[in-house]
Amino acid sequence: MIKRMHVAVNCSELQKSLDFYRAFFGAEPTKVKDNYAKFELDDPALHFSLNVRPFEKKGVLNHLGFQVDNTEDVLAMGERLRQSGLLLIDEMNTTCCYAVQDKVWVYDPDGNAWEIFFTKEDSEFESSGELQDMSLCCAPPPAQSSPVTIEFTPFKKK
Repeated sequence: MIKRMHVAVNCSELQKSLDFYRAFFGAEPTKVKDNYAKFELDDPALHFSLNVRPFEKKGVLNHLGFQVDNTEDVLAMGERLRQSGLLLIDEMNTTCCYAVQDKVWVYDPDGNAWEIFFTKEDSEFESSGELQDMSLCCAPPPAQSSPVTIEFTPFKKK
């Protein structure tokens, strides 16, 4: 019988990754060494480890995620992550991977994308975007390497 799913990811700086995953999982690691850390979670049943190793930034990993029971769970986890200081990308009522979903995305310090999602219904379409936007389907846009400045201006009716 399967006890937990195991996911191991390489990281460049253990302390930055530990800070992120403590906030992301809302839990403390069960083991920490100089070049390794492990989280053994019961809900969800996950054995997750961080390994300090050199790696190429654009490997074969697309993204990781957790499917939840409803939109309220997406919103609740999103709020918990925001309260933990993590920057989220919201995608509500989006078509992705041949399904209509509500989801939020977050990146770890090494650029690994995590989604928290609820599947509302199946779709005949892979994505709701234009053909040039297909790279966004089931993977968020690339993480920004520097902060983006957003300027808010008043709306004026002409």
